[in-house]
This record gives sequence, C-alpha cells and structure tokens, in this order.
Amino acid sequence: MKKGIIGKKVGMTQIFDEKGIMIPVTVIEAGPCPVVMKKTAETDGYEAVQLGFGDIKTKNVTKPMSGHFKKADVAPKRVLKEFRLADTSSVNVGDVLKVDIFAPGEYVDVVGTGKGKGTAGTIKRWNFGRLRETHGSGPVGRHGGSLGACSTPSRVYKGKKMAGHLGTERVTVQNLTVVKVDSDNNLIAIKGSVPGPKGGIVILADSVKKA
Repeated sequence: MKKGIIGKKVGMTQIFDEKGIMIPVTVIEAGPCPVVMKKTAETDGYEAVQLGFGDIKTKNVTKPMSGHFKKADVAPKRVLKEFRLADTSSVNVGDVLKVDIFAPGEYVDVVGTGKGKGTAGTIKRWNFGRLRETHGSGPVGRHGGSLGACSTPSRVYKGKKMAGHLGTERVTVQNLTVVKVDSDNNLIAIKGSVPGPKGGIVILADSVKKA
C-alpha cells in the first residue's frame, strides 16, 4: 500500500453533491497518527511503519509499552497498527500522519471488526431454509435438520454449518469512495457503510483493487 491511517467510526449520515443527489456516507475520525516505530529490512526483514491512535493515560500503560513510547518521544496511544507502505523512506519516527493524506474522489479499503451477534441459529447464521409451517410440521420449523446418516459415516463432518457464535470477525470492504475530507476536525466521509459499531476502530488504506 502507498498510504494508510487508523480511525474511529463516528456514524452514518448523508450529504448532497453539487447536483443535489443524496449520498449516504460514513463519518470516520481518522488520525492524527504519530509514527511510533519504523521497521527496516536490515533489522526486521521487512519494511513497515507503526502508527498510534487514540490518547490513553500514562498510568494505564504498562512499563514495557511506556518505554516503547518514550523511545519514540511520542505520547502513549491506545491503538498501534503496522502498515507496510510501498515507500517508507520519506516517513520517520515522530512524524504525524493526518487525514489529509486522502483526497475526495480516491478509493480506499476499510478494515474493521464486525458487530457481534451472539449465539445465532442456522437460519440467521447460514441462511438455512425453513420447513413449511403448515400440515403439522411442529415446533422444528427453524431447526437445522439432519446432521448426517446414522450408519455411514456415523459422525458429523468437520465444518458442518450449525448454530453458534455470529459476528465479531475482521471484515474488509473494498473500493469505497472518499466523498469529503475535513482536515481541521480530522474527519473523513466515505460513501457507503463500513464494518463495526459506532466508536469501533477501523483501518483506512488506499484501495488494492482499483475500481
């Protein structure tokens, strides 16, 4: 990737373009993100930069992490993420990346953690079909049904789609359009929805598959 930044999902709203067309957008508070660490091919085997986001009280930081931030001369941050940029030579420890690295009209990929749904049945989790709710199908209209034959294979195959935990997974949405950038307030408006709840941490990076 060429550029990336860490942000926090604020919520969804709508804005209107110059033609009066309504555009649904997600507002993200992105940055400022200081460079806490820089990894090189000579010392680490690969090139990357580590960015921080979100203030945290010094008393809530462990001693090893406190030393990590002190070495970079950066205030403690709540979130740390690595970005493998195409060119890290122009970025140094202590530099601050802001939301103005993106411009309206660009395409970005947004990575976040989806909302947790708790324990869900097979219909909600895997889109199973229901039985007919007439002619005495009984209380099993939303059950998963048979899991396998009794004699062969005499077991349930691994990977069988069943009821269980749904959500709280890493989700990437690609090719979202940047509609507006407010560098004064560290806000960026992206067309469409992004994964996660309000206040969830997201990662913005330039699109891998250009639209």
